[in-house]
Amino acid sequence: MTVVRRNADVCLFLLVAFGASWLIALPVWLGAVRLATPAFALVGGLMMLTPSLGVLAVWALRRRGTPLKEWARATGLTLGPDRGRTAALLATALLGVPLLVAVALLISAAAGVVSLDFAGLSLFRAQLGAVLGQVPMDPRILYVVQAVQAVLIAPFLNAIPALGEEWGWRGWLLPRLLGDPAVTPPPAAGHENAEVAHAGNVNAEVAHAGTSDAEVVGAGGVNAGGAGTGGGNIGAAGERRGRRVWLALALSGVIWGLWHAPLTLKGYNYPALGAWAAVLFVGFCVVFGALLGWMRLRSRSVWPAVIAHGSLNAVTGLALLLGDADAPPNPALAGVTGAVGWALLAVVVFVAFRLRPVVSAPR
Repeated sequence: MTVVRRNADVCLFLLVAFGASWLIALPVWLGAVRLATPAFALVGGLMMLTPSLGVLAVWALRRRGTPLKEWARATGLTLGPDRGRTAALLATALLGVPLLVAVALLISAAAGVVSLDFAGLSLFRAQLGAVLGQVPMDPRILYVVQAVQAVLIAPFLNAIPALGEEWGWRGWLLPRLLGDPAVTPPPAAGHENAEVAHAGNVNAEVAHAGTSDAEVVGAGGVNAGGAGTGGGNIGAAGERRGRRVWLALALSGVIWGLWHAPLTLKGYNYPALGAWAAVLFVGFCVVFGALLGWMRLRSRSVWPAVIAHGSLNAVTGLALLLGDADAPPNPALAGVTGAVGWALLAVVVFVAFRLRPVVSAPR
């Protein structure tokens, strides 16, 4: 019961986010809404707002004494302490995600798991269907126009629903799993020491290490700032924090993937797999969520993750339309959401954490 009380805010967040998503998706399960219809897109868009409802519920019921401005800063709604870094990460998200999607598709083609039709755009033409004859434009030009819009415009249009998710998963949940005191409820009277020990309070570790630089964590989970400054104790603390970062990234990714279950159990994203799509999508959410988490921790702002998420939603489907209509891509294998994409994203995450370490919790 002590564990439940200590994590009551997490339970509340998950109850609201998951409960509201299932309620919104109920028409899909009752047969009133089918996949790949405008109504289904509306259901998905509304679902994306539910993690933010969870954050608001935690603030209203568990952090009533926290001013809204302070809560917004703690959950990443500002641009972070280094606006230049955040701006660079926003640009990286805007242009880097389409690049990753393109590279994943090309690697998929090189690996033989997808057949591309650049010359004829047969799958794109098939997708247009009867509308093709009504479009006063060469399909190749139309595809380029849509691709430019997807890369430069759609991520900002998608930012509102993407923020609905990212404020929950990366804005609040990730730092909460890392024990960031700015989003973690204060311990109950009389149990302060025990609560701090159980929660692994980051600030307490920093005070013990004697330097805020001891929080810096690289890809190997080692303390980047502890060498030669505090001996083995600081190094060990850095390793513990490094493991905590990876565990928090993995756990938040699993939760993010499971939250999609009202749709993925119906085959969303991987239609040929049916309910097994829910399992496969969890894996994708772990690796892509780690990249989004790196952006959040690196900038201490949720906005780079918002743009990256919005960009992914804009370009992924359009990229697969470069496939051959006679041999349509298998999204479980090809592209950024398939097995090839998982491997590419894992490499990118490793390199990002190695070259640009992050602090273990945003403050």
